[in-house]
Amino acid sequence: MSGSRPVVGISCYVEDVDRTPWVAQRSAVLPYRYVQQVEAAGGIAVVLPPRPDVDDAMAAEVLSRVDALVVAGGADVQAGLYGEPAHPSSQQARPDRDAWESALVRAAEAADLPVLGICRGMQVMAVAAGGRLEQHLPDRVGHEAHSPRPGVYTSHHVAPVAGTLLASVVGDDVLDVPTYHHQAVLPATVEGTGWVPAAWHEDGTLEAMECPEARFRVAVQWHAEEAEGAALFEALVAAARDGAPAGVLRHAVAGDGSTARG
Repeated sequence: MSGSRPVVGISCYVEDVDRTPWVAQRSAVLPYRYVQQVEAAGGIAVVLPPRPDVDDAMAAEVLSRVDALVVAGGADVQAGLYGEPAHPSSQQARPDRDAWESALVRAAEAADLPVLGICRGMQVMAVAAGGRLEQHLPDRVGHEAHSPRPGVYTSHHVAPVAGTLLASVVGDDVLDVPTYHHQAVLPATVEGTGWVPAAWHEDGTLEAMECPEARFRVAVQWHAEEAEGAALFEALVAAARDGAPAGVLRHAVAGDGSTARG
């Protein structure tokens, strides 16, 4: 892949969209900011809508045609997938995305394909590993700083864990990140699955995790696509381009100021 532009698949919705004069036209839907970030990082973005014939073989076939994967943000993961009833605050289930993205995550892990999970994407990756979610953060933390207003991104601080790949990409200092979520991964439920914590909010919410043994498997709870820089996307594209294992990539990114901030 050296010298070429890696192809990065991005998961998305399929839903009805009004587009005058068309009403309720079935469409593949993704915030364009994801595409912009992939392209700014030097990749070529392709959208991967949910498939009705989803299974692990189909997911593996699709991923054989891309060099990296972004599991995008969106609606809450179905609580039934981790054996719990849905919280009253849960959003409308999107079983097509749940099934498709879970299959993509499993296939990507089997192929050691570079993956970046964002918000819902982090939660899908945790549940696919056997983890569970904290279904409504305000019930524990007593505030709504993670998602204070409907339909509006806000920001809060996260602290990267020193020595992680994430810290080598975004720096060790506390970050101000774009946020919009009311659920989060329960850290103890992914212990022993290969995932380790990579960033925390001061209220104890897990804000990022990564798999140290993977080539590049990083997930963040915040909306990295809305950040001003493209550091995480640059690191993803670099992993896809160079085929570098995590340790090599960590060293390379840490020594390159151009990818030190997002």
